[in-house]
Amino acid sequence: MKNILLLGATGSIGDSVLSVIKQNSDKLNLTAISFQSNLTKALSIIEEFDPNYVYCESKANLSSINDSLERSEGIELFSEKSELEYLLKHKSIDIIISAISGFSGLETTFMAVQTGKIILLANKESIVVAGDIILPLAKKHNTKIIPIDSEHNAIFQCLNSEKNTNDVSKIIITASGGPFLNQKIDDLSKVTKKEALNHPNWKMGSKITIDSATLVNKCLELIEAKYLFDLNEEYFELVVHPQSIIHSIVTYKDGSSICQMSNPDMRVPISHALSLEESRLSLDFTKINFSSLNLTFQEFPEDRLEIANLAREVCNTGGSSGTAFNAANEIAVENFLNGKITFNKIYEVIYRTFNAVPVSNSINIEAIYEIDKQTRMEAKKVVKSLT
Repeated sequence: MKNILLLGATGSIGDSVLSVIKQNSDKLNLTAISFQSNLTKALSIIEEFDPNYVYCESKANLSSINDSLERSEGIELFSEKSELEYLLKHKSIDIIISAISGFSGLETTFMAVQTGKIILLANKESIVVAGDIILPLAKKHNTKIIPIDSEHNAIFQCLNSEKNTNDVSKIIITASGGPFLNQKIDDLSKVTKKEALNHPNWKMGSKITIDSATLVNKCLELIEAKYLFDLNEEYFELVVHPQSIIHSIVTYKDGSSICQMSNPDMRVPISHALSLEESRLSLDFTKINFSSLNLTFQEFPEDRLEIANLAREVCNTGGSSGTAFNAANEIAVENFLNGKITFNKIYEVIYRTFNAVPVSNSINIEAIYEIDKQTRMEAKKVVKSLT
């Protein structure tokens, strides 16, 4: 039995994790959860899975949990950062799953990689902004990071037990193209929030859905992949694959290409990661109908190459550049969702902000928070100039 701490339990990734745990309750146990604000959903999870520990920064939420539970005895409620650190290191926890979205997941990832435990990571932003810090820390503490984003987990599976990546010639990361496939940026000035959130293949949170619509998500994945697999950005190619069946392809120097295929379902990479190199876990997955399968591929859109090239610049520059890229994007997406800028202006906010923020290659975790703060301030100025 593997005991799991699920960070960000009430989000869309959390839903997928909980489904895998429920279907494999003889092998997996939800020992602890953290959540931010969705009290109703947290209560439902607690009632169904009966974790021993619950963390939430809001003491009011914890008080409500204590008052609402039929059986609160034996459940420890935590709200302080020191208590979260204690929970991450707790001897009863075997696996930490980070399903937290955005920059807010950095602090927990930073603490988690110092535990020496297995981390299943969906919080790509923590690697994008602090890959130069997180990966060396994980190595120092013998912490194993297994990606559960579908594309990175696909690469992980295609590499299989390869001891290194010396035999790799090329890695293709696929993109669905989102709801605006084959549409030019200049034609997207009037798209609505509802249209942008209507992803054709995946059901995700609003921020990542907008990132998929802009294709900035592929840029973040490129940066993350560079760090996770310790390869230069030149090894990675971004390709549009509207069906979202092939999630990544690894081509070796002998000409062999190995891909990972599955219907769009986040439970598949999560299930693989939770198998921990043992026999694979069971899942009620939707089978691929190979007899009627039609897979198509397209080049990355020409008018999105500028944002992709900016991501490649981040890969090659390192330091604080990932923090600036991510913060500019988060502010741009937030302001589109709030109706303050049009969809096509997301790119302009990112470009102008990134170019206005100086890059430093001498960083620590405190510096990253300061750079993030300064970048968000600059991005808000850019947004204001557009409204």
